[in-house]
Amino acid sequence: MSKKKAGSFKDGIQTFGRSLLLPIALLAPIGMVMGICSALGQSYMIEKFPILDAAVLKLIISGAKDITSIIFNNIPILFAMGVAQGMAKKEKGIAVFASVVGYLTLNTVMNVFLKNTGTLADADTMAQVGQGMVLGVQTLKTEALGGLISGLVAAKVADKFYNLELPLAFAFFGGKKSIPIITFVCMIPIGLVLPIIWNLLISFLISISFIFTTNYIGSGIYYMLHRALIPFGLHHVLAAVVRFTEAGGTYLINGTEYVGILPAVNEILFNLGPDSPYWAELMPKLTSYLGGSQMLTTLFRIPAIGLAMYHTSYLKNRKMCKGVIVTCVLTAFLGNITEPLEFSFLFISPQLFAVYCVLCGLMTIPYQFLHISIGYIRGTIFDFGIFGLMYENTHWLNLILLGIVNFVIFYFVFKFFIKKWNLETPGRESFEIEESASTLLKDKNWPEIARIVVENLGGPENIVHVENCVSRLRIDLKDPEQVNQTGLRDSGCAGIFFPSKNHIHVVFGPHVEFVRNAVDKLLKG
Repeated sequence: MSKKKAGSFKDGIQTFGRSLLLPIALLAPIGMVMGICSALGQSYMIEKFPILDAAVLKLIISGAKDITSIIFNNIPILFAMGVAQGMAKKEKGIAVFASVVGYLTLNTVMNVFLKNTGTLADADTMAQVGQGMVLGVQTLKTEALGGLISGLVAAKVADKFYNLELPLAFAFFGGKKSIPIITFVCMIPIGLVLPIIWNLLISFLISISFIFTTNYIGSGIYYMLHRALIPFGLHHVLAAVVRFTEAGGTYLINGTEYVGILPAVNEILFNLGPDSPYWAELMPKLTSYLGGSQMLTTLFRIPAIGLAMYHTSYLKNRKMCKGVIVTCVLTAFLGNITEPLEFSFLFISPQLFAVYCVLCGLMTIPYQFLHISIGYIRGTIFDFGIFGLMYENTHWLNLILLGIVNFVIFYFVFKFFIKKWNLETPGRESFEIEESASTLLKDKNWPEIARIVVENLGGPENIVHVENCVSRLRIDLKDPEQVNQTGLRDSGCAGIFFPSKNHIHVVFGPHVEFVRNAVDKLLKG
C-alpha cells in the first residue's frame, strides 16, 4: 500500500471514529436521566425514601424512564445517522436520511431471508439464535454493526452520486434524490449476504472476546488500548465494539442473553438492583469497562497529572498556566472530557503518553479485585454520587482508596518524567506566555481567538478545510510550513499537533465549537 493510500485509509478511520461522537454525545446525558429515573424507581430506593412512592412523583419518574429508554432501544439507527453525517463529504443531510432508509431496508431484507430459508425463530427462542424485534420487524440483532453498515453505505453513495445525471425521462430522480434510492438498492444484497456471514462473525468476535473479558486483567488491557487509541480518534470505536457487540462478551441473565457490556449492565443496574445475585457476580467486571473505571482517570489521575504539571511549571509562568490546568482538570472532573490535559503532553512527549497508557491499564486491574460496582457510562463526580453513593453494594469506598493510590502514583511518575525529560508541559514552555492567552477563553473572546488561529495558520489562503470534534479544531492546510506554533498558543489552546503532514489539530476543550464557528465566520469574511 502506497504512503498516500495508507494516509487516506488512516484519515478515513479517524473520521469514522469521530462520527461516533454524535450518537455517543446523545447517549451520555440521556443515559444519565434514564439512570437517575431507573434508580429512583426501584423498590429498595422507595423503601429508603418513601416520598418516591407518591403517585405524581412515581408517574413522572416512570414516564421519564420510558421516554429516555427509547434512545437506548434504538442505538443502531443512531449510529447509522451519526456515521452518515460524519463520513459523508457531500450532502450530509441527505446521507443521514438515506442511512435510515438503508437501516430499515437491511432489517426487512434479513427478515425475508430468514422466512424463506426456514430459519425465522419462534418468539420464545429467537433471542438464543441472535434474532429479535427491530422497529417492529423480527430480524437478526446485528445491533450497532447494522447501523454502522447502513451509515457507511449511505455516506459512500452520497459522495459518489450526489450529482448523478439521468436521461430526461428520469431526471426527477437524479442528483440528491438518487441518494436514498441507490442506498435502498445497495442494502438489498447486503441484507441477503449478511445472515450467511453473521454466524461466522459472531463466532469470531466470541473467540477474541477473551482478550478483553478475561477476569481481572481484561479490563486493564482494554483500558490501556482505549487510552492509546485517543490520538487516532479510534477509542470510540473500541468502546462501541466492547459495549454493544459479542467482543464484549455475552451474558445470560435470568434466561435472557445480553450481548455486549452495556445491555447487561442496564438489566442488572436498572431492573434487578443490588440485591440480585447477578450484581455480585457480574457488576465488578462489567463496570470496569464503563464509568466505574473511568472515574479513576477523571477524578484521580487527571487531577494528579494537573498538580504535577503545576508543581513543575516555571514560577514566572505559574499564574498563567494555573487557569489552563485547572480548567482541563475540571473539564474531566465534571464533564468526562480528558483530552485537553492529555494532549498537553501527548505530542511533546509520546514516550510519556506511552507510560500514561500502560499505567492506566495496570492501575485498572485492581478494580475487579476490590469488587467495585459503580455504573454508568460516564465517569464524572455526578456519576459517583448517583451510582456510587446512592446504590448499595457498590463498594464506593474501595474506589476512593484505589483512586488515592492512583493519584499518588500518577503524580510522582509525571513529576519525575517531566523534570527528567525537561518537557514543555503547560508553564514550562521555552517562550513567555502572554497573559492575554490565559484570559481569552475565560472571557469567551471567540473573534479574537479566531483571528489568532487564522493568522498563525498562515492566513485564510493557507486553510483548506476546518472541522471540529469534542475538543479539537481539525484543519487541513496547503502549506504546514506557514504555521507559527508559538503565536498559535496565544489563542489559549491546550495543545497543538500534526497527525499528518498537512493536517493540524488545535486543542481548545469543550468550547471548541464556538471557536470553530468564529473561525468559519472569519474565513467567510
